[in-house]
Amino acid sequence: MKALFSVIVALFLMCNARAQNVAIGTTSPAASAQLDVTSTTKGFLPPRITAAQRDAIASPVAGLMIWCSNCGGTGEMEVFNGSNWTNMVGGAKNAPEAAFCTQRWMVQNLDVTTYRNGDPIPKVTDNATWAALSTGAYCYYNNDSATYAATYGKLYNWFAVNDPRGLAPAGWHIPTDAEWTTSETCLGGSSICGGAMKETGTTHWITPNAGATNSSGFTGLPGAGREFDGTFFFVVGENGIWWSSTQVGGVDAWTRRFGYATASVFIAQYNMRNGYSVRCLRD
Repeated sequence: MKALFSVIVALFLMCNARAQNVAIGTTSPAASAQLDVTSTTKGFLPPRITAAQRDAIASPVAGLMIWCSNCGGTGEMEVFNGSNWTNMVGGAKNAPEAAFCTQRWMVQNLDVTTYRNGDPIPKVTDNATWAALSTGAYCYYNNDSATYAATYGKLYNWFAVNDPRGLAPAGWHIPTDAEWTTSETCLGGSSICGGAMKETGTTHWITPNAGATNSSGFTGLPGAGREFDGTFFFVVGENGIWWSSTQVGGVDAWTRRFGYATASVFIAQYNMRNGYSVRCLRD
């Protein structure tokens, strides 16, 4: 006990003597370092938590660092940048992944406010402004971020999906129509694969949420959408609609839609000015 007390006193005196420098494993901490940990046989170990535990941290401060144990497929180091959790290559907030059909999907809808290079994506609430867009933008359902943002993420127009600056975080991409088809075929075809990709229960989906098993782990949510004229259509709880990166014709792009009343997936082309959810695939 006396030995332990002596060590504590010695550490206190060492820290106090250097005022702003704390050293572990060295008696000569770098002058520019508040904490200098030196070792040739051991590493620095931050808190190891799941994505759900990370997201439950109240008011994280910019620079907070953790190891997310179920992010990035096998886990990854993440730091809070003041608005989002990012991985060490700048990828925005990483959800746990669902690995199925030789693919690795994000389990949450995309919720970024900047392109991959850091340029901001405009948030557009006005209907007329939305209708006139020919460049990328996002919104929240009914322009109500307080109610919908945390669960459903953002609704993006297809111009944001197709922007060369990259909507998907580093290491990810927006799935092509063919990549969506790969999942559908592997999960039994379009008549049943929607059930395998929908979140179960009626917490978010309107009853009966027919056929939902979420056997894929995709955890599809019914975030509805925004029309090309700026009005919001469907009701949150009824349908989830996701963009592909594949254009069709001059003004449309391919999408996938899951509904509350069926296990099917609906494959349709919609106007690029519409606003839908986005899921990403690992590169």
